[in-house]
Amino acid sequence: MTCQVRQGNTCTCRPSNPLPLNIVKNDNFSLLLLYSSPFSSLLLFFVHFLTDMAIWFARSKTLVSSLRHNLNLSTILIKRDYSHRPIFYTTSQLSSTAYLSPFGSLRHESTAVETQADHLVQQIDEVDAQELDFPGGKVGYTSEMKFIPESSSRRIPCYRVLDEDGRIIPDSDFIPVSEKLAVRMYEQMATLQVMDHIFYEAQRQGRISFYLTSVGEEAINIASAAALSPDDVVLPQYREPGVLLWRGFTLEEFANQCFGNKADYGKGRQMPIHYGSNRLNYFTISSPIATQLPQAAGVGYSLKMDKKNACTVTFIGDGGTSEGDFHAGLNFAAVMEAPVVFICRNNGWAISTHISEQFRSMKLT
Repeated sequence: MTCQVRQGNTCTCRPSNPLPLNIVKNDNFSLLLLYSSPFSSLLLFFVHFLTDMAIWFARSKTLVSSLRHNLNLSTILIKRDYSHRPIFYTTSQLSSTAYLSPFGSLRHESTAVETQADHLVQQIDEVDAQELDFPGGKVGYTSEMKFIPESSSRRIPCYRVLDEDGRIIPDSDFIPVSEKLAVRMYEQMATLQVMDHIFYEAQRQGRISFYLTSVGEEAINIASAAALSPDDVVLPQYREPGVLLWRGFTLEEFANQCFGNKADYGKGRQMPIHYGSNRLNYFTISSPIATQLPQAAGVGYSLKMDKKNACTVTFIGDGGTSEGDFHAGLNFAAVMEAPVVFICRNNGWAISTHISEQFRSMKLT
């Protein structure tokens, strides 16, 4: 009933409109009548949900029972044995059986690593000559679980054309350079070392906020720069100012950048030593490690698409090879066959972290 306007001491009332009903019917449940209300839609949803869950559970039990009966899978939905199991097993137990843990995970026997991958491939060929046309190429079959080892224990040799006394090694791939070019290379290496000494001392005195030297890497800088053409694009890390010096970046321009004055091309918005020159095809240095590697792959691919007679060169230290960008950059360049040269400067340390703590391989080349 709904109350109408009260007239004096008399209340005139009339019957209210009946509430509409929502009817829910299911084969497994009785007929449900739900009055429409602010909560009826939510209640109706839960009724449907619980109904479907009950049907699913009933069918699942039927399916499991059928699998157990037809496939003899006696472990499905059977109470596990959580009693204590021995930790140590004899060699015969490990080699002859595989066991289920209390949680049902299958553990295979432990096998020794093969000494050579080629020996493993030869065994596979002898066991089964059939091949599977697998994505990426055909592969053989084997019924043995073996751990594939790393590559040969022999490290890639270091290329050289001079012996310890500076003499040319006979029958080497020595390419002679002119005396003028050799003298210029030597002058640039000496200039780079002097520049490093002056700016490093200025940083220690507080005149500039940050500086990194290239001590011991002068030859890497100058030799790689001398082998390139002016059209080749360089994406440096932060120890390649010699490449920029070789291409014509002046000492005054280096100083402008380090001090961040008004003549700095970056207008003081970059950290010191973050050099860059569009004119000299030298990308501006960035602080994050290895970000230049996938960028170099993209630049190289762009040069290839434009059919330019040029390549991209990028530098990285051994610490940078631990970054994800290292793998992404090399993989992209390899897949797209981009003209990119990756130069890794390996001194065995990433600041204070030795390579033995960075990666499994000891054969960084």
